[in-house]
Amino acid sequence: MPVITVDSKDLEALSGIDRQKIIDNVSMIGAEVERVEEETIDIEFFPNRPDLYSVEGVSRAMKAFFGISPGLQKYTVKPPQVEITIKKEVKDVRPVLGCAVVRGLSFTSASIKSLMDLQEDLHWALGRGRKKVSIGVHDMKGITAPFTYTVESPDFAFVPLDHTEKMTMTEILEKHDKGVKFAHLVKDMNKYPIIKDANGNILSFPPIINGTLTTVTESTKELFIDVTGTSKEVYTALNIVVAALAERGGIIEAVRIIDESAENAGKAEGNKAEGKENEIILPNLEPSVQIVTLEEIESHLGFKLSSEEVIESLAKMGLDATVISKSPMTFDISVPAYRADILHKYDIIEDVAIGYGYAEIPAKLPETYTAGKSHPLSTARLCACEALISLGYSQVMPFTLTSEKIHFENMRRPVTNDVTYVMHPISEDQTMIRTTVLPGLLEILALNRHRGLPQKIFEVGEVAVNGKNKQKIAAVSIHPAANFTEMSEVVDAFLREMKTEYELKESDDPAFLPGRAADIYVGGKKIGVFGEFYPGVLIAFELGYAVIGFEADMSLIF
Repeated sequence: MPVITVDSKDLEALSGIDRQKIIDNVSMIGAEVERVEEETIDIEFFPNRPDLYSVEGVSRAMKAFFGISPGLQKYTVKPPQVEITIKKEVKDVRPVLGCAVVRGLSFTSASIKSLMDLQEDLHWALGRGRKKVSIGVHDMKGITAPFTYTVESPDFAFVPLDHTEKMTMTEILEKHDKGVKFAHLVKDMNKYPIIKDANGNILSFPPIINGTLTTVTESTKELFIDVTGTSKEVYTALNIVVAALAERGGIIEAVRIIDESAENAGKAEGNKAEGKENEIILPNLEPSVQIVTLEEIESHLGFKLSSEEVIESLAKMGLDATVISKSPMTFDISVPAYRADILHKYDIIEDVAIGYGYAEIPAKLPETYTAGKSHPLSTARLCACEALISLGYSQVMPFTLTSEKIHFENMRRPVTNDVTYVMHPISEDQTMIRTTVLPGLLEILALNRHRGLPQKIFEVGEVAVNGKNKQKIAAVSIHPAANFTEMSEVVDAFLREMKTEYELKESDDPAFLPGRAADIYVGGKKIGVFGEFYPGVLIAFELGYAVIGFEADMSLIF
């Protein structure tokens, strides 16, 4: 989860709330204070609240929570004076564009840092590392509207950010720090997206780097903001950025976007230009509306509330609620355009609980009293853990979400059809639920390359195969002398401790070295595999020493 560093004095100045009061209460809105320094506070927020990834967002939320500025914050958007044209050529490259102008700004080093940090955090939370969303902020002082969003050939040259000499787009991808880091996002393109002004000056090469001409400094008074990408998250990111700048007194001004292909205009979450189907006006900060009944709120929260308590609780979360019917009691709720986390009524109900205060929810004894006892599977897990700990292994708990690259490509295993995929993943590294445990253990070894050897770790955890949960156990060991015989002895000791008779057969699992791997059978059924990992697997995980491991199905062991 993202950890946001906020400047204490900046936050106090924006919110008018004492720093210690914020530290003591910010956890009430779904956050955790990681550390407190003399001048800064590090706060960890959930990934579903990107609107809080800045000093401005935290200030707005805390002012609502403490009743200083409760309810929906309304931001005025002035009519457009600036136009940008989306050329047809960019439609198949990076088709979605959102833009805005913010004037009347007064930057300090702290507010510039907050803006840049917000930009990068949104690239992670909404953009999947800039793939779906990338944001450019530009000082308007040296550029001239109208702007054009088009494509250029790889040999097109301009001066990128943090450089003084022109570089071709190919050179940027090969030599510039940002170009090298994000080159994979444009590797399959014959031409690259670019935003230029009326005089041919380059604003941005999305999603890679801005031009140096529009660098934001403390003297910047007016910003042009471009957000490009491949999905509607572009508009959410735009709304979050302009709302944050408005919290600092910025005056939001719309931009007229002319889409030459006319195909994307109908999909954009903006206001149509009157009588012109291929034009939209952004940003669109109009709130969305949710309808929720009091009965739905009470049935999910488990206690009674008055209509006034619901309205007050939502106001503390920055939402407006009004009663539109008394029989049944029904609320019309206005949701800010920058709240990416509110997708349906259950999110509204969660906000009611947060605003009401979890600590204020009345305690209630269970209606049914039962005598508890350990589940047989829990007992089995405990026995398995004790056995491996006695063999010198340390228990770890990796994530259950992974990716095809880690799970199959790095392990040299073919992609199977028994995988459960995440419908709306927030990261390229978390697109599926694991079907085996070993890849996660190898990832942990990779993260601890700088630690001393040997390293011996294990996990007893859940996997999902064909949409059903299973319990698996796995262990790995890394050190220069690790070999098949060592892991064979570990497996033998473990299964004997579990009072399980087994037999071995040669394995053809591509993750292991041929001739140095074995399948484990119990009662004629294959329950697992162990051996020395193939060098290609070690290279994929950037491991420099021999690694051995085993994995087995817990339910078949017991």
